[in-house]
Amino acid sequence: MTEIIPAILTNDVKELLELVAKAEGGEKVQIDIIDGVFANNRTIEPVVLEEVETSLKLDFHLMVKEPINWLEKCVRAGANQVVGQIEMMASQTQFVGRAQEAGLKVGLALDIDTPVSSLEMAILDDLDVVLVMSVKAGFGGQKFDAKAMPKIKELARIRSRDKTPFKICVDGGLTPDTIKRVTRIGADEVVMGRRILK
Repeated sequence: MTEIIPAILTNDVKELLELVAKAEGGEKVQIDIIDGVFANNRTIEPVVLEEVETSLKLDFHLMVKEPINWLEKCVRAGANQVVGQIEMMASQTQFVGRAQEAGLKVGLALDIDTPVSSLEMAILDDLDVVLVMSVKAGFGGQKFDAKAMPKIKELARIRSRDKTPFKICVDGGLTPDTIKRVTRIGADEVVMGRRILK
């Protein structure tokens, strides 16, 4: 059964609090963090979550320059898992290692034009999740891009071949139809934004 994870992408603290409240009753929620450098968009900072009381596990998706520099902020905000985009990441190994040292679950994310071969294969065993963007990372409300499909298949092949335990998560523009399609080829989790919370 594919897990559907609600995601919150906002620069409005009031809206963040409202959406977290709406997600209550689920297991977890993904908080999208964009720094204005990775993409021409900016969201709330993790610090905002420090004062929020919630039963939800908080997963932070870091669409930022050097995600490793954001780990401490995420820990203080009560993170359960951090997923970093690799495109502006100097060392995937260091990011993953530092996150694990902090007691976090950890994943790496591929933007729509980033190939699976850009992942450091030696650390796949250490990952809890590989997140495949099915839209351009950094903005909500986009249409699902089928370029994600071959990457999901490739990751499923790698996982099967090497017996690596990571989950495959797909994020961006998903509909009931595309959820079925990505699940069929290997996705374990999908992320949905406003569509599911509203």
